[in-house]
Amino acid sequence: MRAEGELVALVLAGSRRGEADPVARAAGVPAKCLAPVGGRAMIARVVEALAALPRFEKILVAAGPELALERQGELAPLIAAGRLVLRSPGESPASSVLEALDGLGDRALLVTTADHPLLTPAILEAFLSGAGAIPADVAVGLAPSEAVLRTAPATRRTWWRFRDGRFSGANLFLLRGAAARPAIFFWRRVEALRKRPWRIVRLFGLVDLVLYLSGLLTLDQAMARAGRILGCKVAAVAIPIGEAAIDVDRPADLVLAEALLARRASLGAAS
Repeated sequence: MRAEGELVALVLAGSRRGEADPVARAAGVPAKCLAPVGGRAMIARVVEALAALPRFEKILVAAGPELALERQGELAPLIAAGRLVLRSPGESPASSVLEALDGLGDRALLVTTADHPLLTPAILEAFLSGAGAIPADVAVGLAPSEAVLRTAPATRRTWWRFRDGRFSGANLFLLRGAAARPAIFFWRRVEALRKRPWRIVRLFGLVDLVLYLSGLLTLDQAMARAGRILGCKVAAVAIPIGEAAIDVDRPADLVLAEALLARRASLGAAS
């Protein structure tokens, strides 16, 4: 098992330029990360989960200054203590990650998003424990469909389908220093082509696409092939906690997150 030691976390809280976010609009806030869930801004819940783990010596938040996150009362003590650092986002999410990674040398960076209000220290520990057992440059968190559907049977998720099961992304990535840079460079290429999907398909190659669509690859086989394309070793970490895959992309997800937080609170009160 690989011990990570102290880590830096990066929370992506920016918005795509020129695009109105439906969640922000539904919540009546200037940016999605400020949408309240259970009476608190989503980003405050994400930062709270990260700050609960001492191994995160610093938490970076990539967000525009117009959001004035320093005025969020829950974040102010961490900012004052120097543990939470606000920084302007890059031109794209991948650029924000690359800028953070470049400042760390060979240290590891955990990347997550600000629209993950159900994130908990238990989810983070499950991911980091699994990643610690894998000698990969990039570890990607995924939640098995069984765990997700036990938590929220009616939820709409994007499923990655493999021979050994279906998985949904958990918005958790562990990048181990400079060795992970090729994956971020590839991500930037994909971002530049996001409105031209067939050119994205060409980046991955027809053979790999056919194998995936045919359901012939196991999750580990797919990660090995992805690593060859990206130029670094990539591995998946299965997180057996359904809430790990439930982020807030649509207004309906706000309702679901509220319901799951209420259920969590009721179970905690009953225990």
